[in-house]
Amino acid sequence: MSGQRVCVSDFEEEAKKVLPKAVYDYYRSGADEQNTLADNVAAFNRWYLVPRVLRDVSTVDMSVSVLGQRLSMPVCVAATAMQRMAHPEGETATARACRAVGTGMMLSSWATSTIEEVMSAMTASQGDGGVMWLQLYIYKDRDLTLSLVRRAEEVGYKAIFVTVDTPYLGRRWNDMRNRFKLPPHLSMSNFSTASLAFSEGNYGNDSGLAVYVAKAIDPTLCWDDITWLTKHTHLPVIVKGVLNGEDAVQAVSYGVSGILVSNHGARQLDGVPATLDVLEDVVRAVQGRCDVYMDGGVRRGTDVLKALALGAKAVFIGRPVLWGLACQGEQGVSDLLELLKEELKLAMALSGNTQMHTHREITLWWKYLPINHYSD
Repeated sequence: MSGQRVCVSDFEEEAKKVLPKAVYDYYRSGADEQNTLADNVAAFNRWYLVPRVLRDVSTVDMSVSVLGQRLSMPVCVAATAMQRMAHPEGETATARACRAVGTGMMLSSWATSTIEEVMSAMTASQGDGGVMWLQLYIYKDRDLTLSLVRRAEEVGYKAIFVTVDTPYLGRRWNDMRNRFKLPPHLSMSNFSTASLAFSEGNYGNDSGLAVYVAKAIDPTLCWDDITWLTKHTHLPVIVKGVLNGEDAVQAVSYGVSGILVSNHGARQLDGVPATLDVLEDVVRAVQGRCDVYMDGGVRRGTDVLKALALGAKAVFIGRPVLWGLACQGEQGVSDLLELLKEELKLAMALSGNTQMHTHREITLWWKYLPINHYSD
């Protein structure tokens, strides 16, 4: 690992120097004034870890089971679109890094590598083992949507994370100013037609992706479509984009296998809560009937530990992975993941916790008020 990269922000600073402005803006920006984007990160600073001392922490086990798969740590890679804009090997490099570190990767429907290519990269690489999941947008063309699911099933993906917070694309001012579209040598590789592959088209003065979503993604999506999806796949279905207990209860009643508490990296509706602030509400509503995960703002090992203390089974990281990829491809992603793994290990040891199942003993303070949190 480069001696200069000692925290996630070091990776971002380096990535900003090497990425074209429009690409960096696309990866980095949130919706509108980006208040929620900032709050996703700031939320972690509202909580304080209360260490327990005089415990034997000579051995720390961070391994965890996620959707039936054993991972080396509760830090997984979230779906981020169009990774070949960051590095020529894109999603395949990220998959190899996940395999090396022993964690899971969620592949975006809007990847610039195919479902098959990424799984091949994952299985062919060396490491402790990894797992692939597919992030799914529901297209107006339902046969097309199911074809993505079938392809994922056939090559060994282990779950479907269906995005439920994007009937339309949020207003991302930088993308609008940049008239964002994919560089001409790239496409969304899982689609055969130019229009669906986002490789050509007249997008006017708007963000090209916003125009694409309005044309292709189904805004009529409702709870009955979760039933439709679960009936058409043998894979676990996780809903991605829940921010309140009421929707969490509804998701459980529709038979989902998990809930990902997410505000889409603050890229959809500005002014919604930080994901950490609503995590407990969702966990409490679910009452152990399915696993709860979260993404948004995770930048340190202590962030991971706080999310676990509030009930998350695992966390997903998006932008930091892109920064690692831009810095040094597969090695950059591996370095980034190893950094977070070591930070989490140290945070666990210094707080007096040695195994993932003991995180129910973690004590947090919120705004200097002691509150105990228990999450099995």
